[in-house]
Amino acid sequence: MRSAFRPTLLALLLGACLHASALEVGGVNFPPQTDVQGSALQLNGAGVRYKAVFKVYAAGLYTPRKVGSLEEILKAPGPKRMSITMLREIDAGELGKLFSRGMEDNMDRAAFAQLIPGILRMSQIFSDYKKLQAGDNFTLDWVPNQGLMISVKGKPQGAPFKEPEFFAALMGIWLGKSPADWQLKNALLDIKS
Repeated sequence: MRSAFRPTLLALLLGACLHASALEVGGVNFPPQTDVQGSALQLNGAGVRYKAVFKVYAAGLYTPRKVGSLEEILKAPGPKRMSITMLREIDAGELGKLFSRGMEDNMDRAAFAQLIPGILRMSQIFSDYKKLQAGDNFTLDWVPNQGLMISVKGKPQGAPFKEPEFFAALMGIWLGKSPADWQLKNALLDIKS
């Protein structure tokens, strides 16, 4: 009787430990690990994007190992993921424009100009959705030798964006020298203030 009880107790304790390490941010649970194209990634950090006093979305950054800067993320081998869950309804076209602006704020004009075809394509992806509701999720997955894949509500959105510069510019929105939200940047990089 005891030998049957121990594995069950061990399984329950292990499950509780794994669940406890999930990070809850803005009512969204970010699991401690995720899988992208067969590579196990760990949660680097997660936080909430505020616009004035309003919560807009919760974001979680997944990397192969802990990183503390945009440069480390870009140099780290293997896939990476940014997972974003909306906390309020937002016009999806406007979100695409905000992303374009965030990229522009973190780049010089010449580099930004090189990415305009990809920026227009990304803006169109979001415009096609009209509105994103609270609870809707999208992911930005970088996979070496394939590119950046955008999935909205679990559905892949066309061919990957091949340019590593596009992925770097997109990550600059949250982690660049002029991030959209400094508190979110620190949370994604797990920097304690």
